[in-house]
Amino acid sequence: QVQLVESGGGLVQAGGSLRLSCAASGRTFSTYAMGWFRQAPGKEREFVAAISRSGGSTYYADSVKGRFTISRDNAKNTVYLQMNSLKPEDTAVYYCAADFLGSSSNSPREYDYWGQGTRVTVSS
Repeated sequence: QVQLVESGGGLVQAGGSLRLSCAASGRTFSTYAMGWFRQAPGKEREFVAAISRSGGSTYYADSVKGRFTISRDNAKNTVYLQMNSLKPEDTAVYYCAADFLGSSSNSPREYDYWGQGTRVTVSS
């Protein structure tokens, strides 16, 4: 089992940047593919980005490609989401998720563990 704790959310103006972190504890972090998802009010949870267990492969939703970067530090048991050029439509609660021995899926159903979320608000 693994426990996930996100941090780094907040209020930022359009065009600004934020860096989200997700600290994992428990089972060996490198055995998990990691993903970031977000959920805006009244909308379904949607895929943002994913990274392979080694960190060698990354995947992004079209809506964030070129603006967001996912990375991980297996020595620190942490995955990051660097968000640049933020837009009001990026406003949501952001969740990190872990998929044991997973393949960096864009489907939330594939993920075994979830953090509590961190809120990101982008003002226009």
